[in-house]
Amino acid sequence: MNEVQGVPPPHFERRADRPARPSTGALLPPACLEALAHLRSAVAAGEPWPRALLYAMGLWTLAEEVWRGRRLRYLILDEAFDWLLLAQRLAEDVEGLIPPADRSGRLATGRFLEEFSQEDLRRLLGTSKYRAYLNYWYGVTVEGSLQVAAGEEIRKEHVSRGRSVRSRVTEEAFRRVYGEGRSRLEERFRAEHVGDGELDVRGSDAALFTYWLFRRRLRDGEPSRVASDTRKGLERLYRDRGERPPVANGVSAPVGLGGRAGGRW
Repeated sequence: MNEVQGVPPPHFERRADRPARPSTGALLPPACLEALAHLRSAVAAGEPWPRALLYAMGLWTLAEEVWRGRRLRYLILDEAFDWLLLAQRLAEDVEGLIPPADRSGRLATGRFLEEFSQEDLRRLLGTSKYRAYLNYWYGVTVEGSLQVAAGEEIRKEHVSRGRSVRSRVTEEAFRRVYGEGRSRLEERFRAEHVGDGELDVRGSDAALFTYWLFRRRLRDGEPSRVASDTRKGLERLYRDRGERPPVANGVSAPVGLGGRAGGRW
């Protein structure tokens, strides 16, 4: 992956550095205040909000925070950047500057990102955040579609064999992809993250759980099976979007642990 020329954005303040904290106004680090100030001034000056928003995300440094009573985790396991969560949080802070139709459409779905080339994203977010964005794409977005595809396969098999489709499809699908049922995997996940307090793996912490599963699949799976399952997830994702999967361009398997964020952001 080519390096972006110029000075990278400030680093993320990672979870190991400090815990999640309430963040209102003066409590934000200087770089985050700069990000918000840039977003407000750029949009007010007529710059398209998607570009201004991406640049502000490149300046942002908090890995997680408590915002309006919600715990928001932008950097998952120090590797995957939940860019849409941060985009929506920044947009909330400048409410009124983004047209309501865009907020409920392009922003809510994240489809505005498709208006940018991969090179544009790399330049606006910075190299490290861009790599972490790819980790999230494969480790959460595509991984979730792989789980859906596996469940669909199980249902079709049940129908062909005359079995009830109400049986434990999810458990079987997870066992096929990860080698163990979902219930057992949730137990393992909670045991590994006991220090994180109560986790809602089917709600606010679903992305964290999904990325943990992705890492497990990379670590334990045969390389050919990992690549095959990833392609299956990609095909399902694009089918759900009503689009044709892109022609293979050398990124047919997850960026994975080699895309670890770390360092400067």
